[in-house]
Amino acid sequence: MSPSEEYVQRLSAREARVAQYEKIHIRLGNVRLILALLAAGIGWAAFRRHELSAYWLILPAALFVGIANYHSRVLRARDLAGRAAAFYKKGLARIEDRWSDIGETGERFDDPHHVYAADLDLFGKGGVFQLLSTARTRMGEERLASWLLSPSPVEQIRERHAAVSELRAQLDLREDLAVLGADAGVGVHPEALQKWAEAANRMRPMWLLWLAPMLAVATVLSAVVWAEWDIVTPLIVLVAIEAVFTYRLRNALEEVLHGAEHALRQLDLLSAVLARVEAHTFHSAELQSLQRSLLSGSVASSRAIASLRTVVNLIDSRHNLLVRIIDAPLMYSVQVGFAAERWRQAHGLSTRAWLNAVGEIEALLSMAAYSFEHPADPFPEFMEGAPCFDAEGLGHPLIAAATCVRNAVHLGGDEARVLLVSGSNMSGKSTQLRAVGTNVVLAMAGAPVRAHRLRLTPLMVGASIRINDSLQEGSSRFYAEITRLRKIFDIARCALPLIFLLDELLQGTNSKDRRIGAEGIVRALLNRGAIGLISTHDLALTDIGGSLDGAVRNVHFQDELEDGKMTFDYILREGVVTKSNGLELMRSIGLEV
Repeated sequence: MSPSEEYVQRLSAREARVAQYEKIHIRLGNVRLILALLAAGIGWAAFRRHELSAYWLILPAALFVGIANYHSRVLRARDLAGRAAAFYKKGLARIEDRWSDIGETGERFDDPHHVYAADLDLFGKGGVFQLLSTARTRMGEERLASWLLSPSPVEQIRERHAAVSELRAQLDLREDLAVLGADAGVGVHPEALQKWAEAANRMRPMWLLWLAPMLAVATVLSAVVWAEWDIVTPLIVLVAIEAVFTYRLRNALEEVLHGAEHALRQLDLLSAVLARVEAHTFHSAELQSLQRSLLSGSVASSRAIASLRTVVNLIDSRHNLLVRIIDAPLMYSVQVGFAAERWRQAHGLSTRAWLNAVGEIEALLSMAAYSFEHPADPFPEFMEGAPCFDAEGLGHPLIAAATCVRNAVHLGGDEARVLLVSGSNMSGKSTQLRAVGTNVVLAMAGAPVRAHRLRLTPLMVGASIRINDSLQEGSSRFYAEITRLRKIFDIARCALPLIFLLDELLQGTNSKDRRIGAEGIVRALLNRGAIGLISTHDLALTDIGGSLDGAVRNVHFQDELEDGKMTFDYILREGVVTKSNGLELMRSIGLEV
């Protein structure tokens, strides 16, 4: 079956399951109502008319409790089936290019000063992150974002290819993880949890660990003595001693317990994710290594987190009125604080490895979902040698498949090292630059690419495409552009070769300075071993290739003006664009030019 057929079949099965559980839910609701009415009738007959024994109430009460328990399991199963159905609906939306309104956009990762993130629409509504991410935890989101924001070594990329290839068809695993925890949203805050888990021990002296429960028991016994023999002195003395110890530990308790309340959220989700990953059988070396890291000594990470969840429940119970009353005499907060410290001593240093493993696996699962849903998108092939980008049928992954026009792009190797793309506005120049850049980012993250075939050497992207002036920063567009160009020059000195993407290069200055500046910038980047694309609608810039020893090749996009309407075919052609329809277009909308 195709991915869409597989999803449709599974969606139909999950929706049928939801309908089945809904019918059971309605029937059980009716049965519970009948039992309640029956109990009311028996009660009236027993207590009002004295015709039945009150013991007859045990039967409907027992049935009601049993059915209520079963009813709760039915509702839980219905909710899980509903979440599974939603999971497959989202998958179908991605396959059918209807995904821009679903999923996390990753806007918190967006950095307008990054050398390509904003230019390539990595984050935000309709961005690359939203297309890829299926993560349930912040660790998974952060790991995927980090892979998109920084190129990875080729060895790691190949390991990810193997892992993604294994996970691609693991629909049951992806579905199970999707239905865990809350209905929607992303849970677990790794920074706060990791900081709390690795913090130094504050609960001292340690002998209070054993003294506190002994004092609590002695206090209970002294209360019994007071009640039975009216001797209150031992109780007063013990409570005073407990108060002194609790006061001395107040700062440590504030850090351990109050800090835990903020750090330890969504632990049920984390424990469930860990348990599901621990139970799965993996075959690739990368996934097996990650699975082996989910241990703390001989204790499974899911069990350790579940025990931490118990500690958190005890911490939350301190806000209960009854617990507040018994807190001081039983040294409740002190004992809970020591329980939290015992957990940190046993498992705190392992927490970082667990969170890293969960993030890595979720990021790989996101790529696997994309690979499964887009089977025509292959993994890139990496080469050694001089910087090279060689693509056939290259498209932009954010453009719907039905409207995406693909082109061949060859840079480096036996080809020119720079493509100078000319053409009118809206003809496809910027989109072509973004298509190249986005696919390089995907390739260097370990993901499939939108191309029939892509061969490249390891590359770092530097882009100047979406550059604007800023009132807040007090900079013009030209100043913002040359500032970005300086950043691109800086990364061109790094060990990883650069592929630069410069849209409408230096359009904020006069034509003479633009021509001289553009040639100098391209020459400097070539001297640093870079390859790249430059777009322009200024035909004067198309001459710079003549002075650069054939390193620059002119290509163009064409447009047609028919009946006052501009049309484009978005096909990349050799040479310089030969016509301009700017004046005709202005006249067609009524401008007197």
